[in-house]
Amino acid sequence: MLAEMWSLRGRYKILHMTWFAFFLTFVVWFNLAPLATQVKADFGLEVSQIRTLAICNVALTVPARIIIGMLLDRYGPRITYTLLLIYAAIPCLIFATAQSFTQLVIGRLMLGIVGAGFVIGIRMVAEWFPPKEIGLAEGIYGGWGNFGSAAAAFTLPTIGGWFAFGALSPAGDPLLNWRLCIAGTGIIAALYGLLYYNNVQDHPPGKTYRKPKSARGIEVTTKKDFWFLMVMNAPLSGILMVLAWRLKKVGFYGVNTMYIVWACLLGLYLFQAYNCWVVNKDLMTGKKHYPAKDRYRFSQVAILELTYVVNFGSELAVVSMLPAFFEGTFTLNPAQAGMIASSYAFMNLASRPGGGLISDKLGSRKNTMAVLTLCMGIGYLMMGSVGSSWWLPGAIILTMACSFFVQAGEGSTFAIVPLVKRRITGQVAGNVGAYGNVGAVAYLTIFSLLPEWLGGGQNPSPAIIAQANTAFFQIMGIMAVIVAFLCWFVLKEPEGSFAEHHEGEEEDHQLPHVPVMESDASVDSIARG
Repeated sequence: MLAEMWSLRGRYKILHMTWFAFFLTFVVWFNLAPLATQVKADFGLEVSQIRTLAICNVALTVPARIIIGMLLDRYGPRITYTLLLIYAAIPCLIFATAQSFTQLVIGRLMLGIVGAGFVIGIRMVAEWFPPKEIGLAEGIYGGWGNFGSAAAAFTLPTIGGWFAFGALSPAGDPLLNWRLCIAGTGIIAALYGLLYYNNVQDHPPGKTYRKPKSARGIEVTTKKDFWFLMVMNAPLSGILMVLAWRLKKVGFYGVNTMYIVWACLLGLYLFQAYNCWVVNKDLMTGKKHYPAKDRYRFSQVAILELTYVVNFGSELAVVSMLPAFFEGTFTLNPAQAGMIASSYAFMNLASRPGGGLISDKLGSRKNTMAVLTLCMGIGYLMMGSVGSSWWLPGAIILTMACSFFVQAGEGSTFAIVPLVKRRITGQVAGNVGAYGNVGAVAYLTIFSLLPEWLGGGQNPSPAIIAQANTAFFQIMGIMAVIVAFLCWFVLKEPEGSFAEHHEGEEEDHQLPHVPVMESDASVDSIARG
């Protein structure tokens, strides 16, 4: 596979076009971080308001990944990715033309939807690569696409300086034309969406695109799993309630508005629960029973959701705080701290494909997941000990090592996701991906509150900030160690982890080609004649 990958034909063309689509969504999604200082200065924002914008940036990605997963299973990755890329231009233009903090919040909330693009490529790549190669293929897709955040950090400040034509602030600092930068990323994404639509297909010729009977909610195969699904859906709305509280805390609206938002989010959870009931009604009323061969354990999905909380959720949080951490700990200037911190995201180029490749070659996807998650936890616990007395190159090496295990863990998570149940791969990927953002919002909220909890008030001293950083890394480390043990003792090795074909594909070769199948049951009915 590594030797053939640069042929840019067939499935490799699909892989490269799809990871670049994901790359552009990440450039768009993270286009604020490298320009935040200029935005803060132009609007006179407080630190708490900038941190709130960072949380808003990941908030709506939670429900968006669920919805995208449903649309993906129903309409296929080609049209879904195309529409999302075109949509990216809208919130970018809203944010780029904003004249108030309220408009900035609206723009960042809408931009969070673009972060759901990751889910789409997971199914697209899974359609084109067999289980025995799925880890490396999904790792390349995720890792090279994820590098978009680092690319934005490297390029946008320079481009913003070019577009400012050398203008200086009253203090003599170079100005950045952040508005044109952010608008430009959205326009480029939209143009690429049109190119993507005209150059990819949902599946290889001769294969079928398997769909669930209904994409309104996740299909489960036992009654116990239905109630487990209801429990695991609750944090998806609960974390948005936390965000609503956070917006109230920074004065975005009053307490009565917060209660209204909470009521709407409770209604959203009940609506989601109703849709899941509709999909699984025959199972719950005893009218339908799944044969053993067609069942899957929802506990598999739940564990994968937790792994994505501790790996991708922590990555989003660390990317947001690492520049300030290095700047404050080692007394660096912002440019130096930003370059060093970017090494964390830069590792995506090798570490996420590496995690997928290890999962392909080690012989056990479950054990790969557990070992990588444990090493990640140990890495975060060690980062909690980093202080001003550390040798700076040593701190950088530790950061990059920790980053490798975080992103390799992400690769191993999505080496398993396409193998849970093929016909609902989009929804499984959507739910697992959404939990990554649940983790990000939770970690970023904890990070923003730690100085206050440690007695630092609104303007904490450097000593309190250092204590908060230590506690933050320790919290992430402990969570990762707990999830690692859950992987060892609860996660099961997926059936067909290293097979030549995905679930049901063996049947496709024995049947006339049908462009679209509504479900596995459709294949069974054709086989019966």
